[in-house]
Amino acid sequence: MILIALGSNLPSQRFGEPVRNCEAALEALNAAGVAPARVSRWYRSAPVPASDQPWFVNGVAVVNTALPPDHLLAVLHGIEREFGRIRRAQNEARVLDLDLLAYGEWVSGPGEVPVLPHPRLAERAFVVWPLAELVPEWRHPVTGLSAREMADRLPAGQTLEPLA
Repeated sequence: MILIALGSNLPSQRFGEPVRNCEAALEALNAAGVAPARVSRWYRSAPVPASDQPWFVNGVAVVNTALPPDHLLAVLHGIEREFGRIRRAQNEARVLDLDLLAYGEWVSGPGEVPVLPHPRLAERAFVVWPLAELVPEWRHPVTGLSAREMADRLPAGQTLEPLA
């Protein structure tokens, strides 16, 4: 199972509001040979770490692709650039954020890119809750915890609301 997180907290000139950026990103993934098989609902979340930037729209998708992990990550970064993302600083506001969360049972070795599973996957409510909704039985390949168990163990203080 290949898992991708999607997020946006800035409007784009091309697609408009953050939720539309995420929806358009799913279309761009499909056009690039990364077929979304299932997608969580969208959530609105406060920035992590806390800041004065706009809230995010987030979701998680299960995708199908024949691309190996490093090529898939390159596709994700390419789509981010197409949407206008410029990487200047960590945790900055962005038009689009696409994170490769997991690629089957793949666990990266030291210094290997991409780092799999995503190193902060289990710490972020905006990833874990959509993941638990979408595939509650999925298990983290390192900890063995299910998505539902990870949701139960999230640190307090992260604000997340499902969008209507």
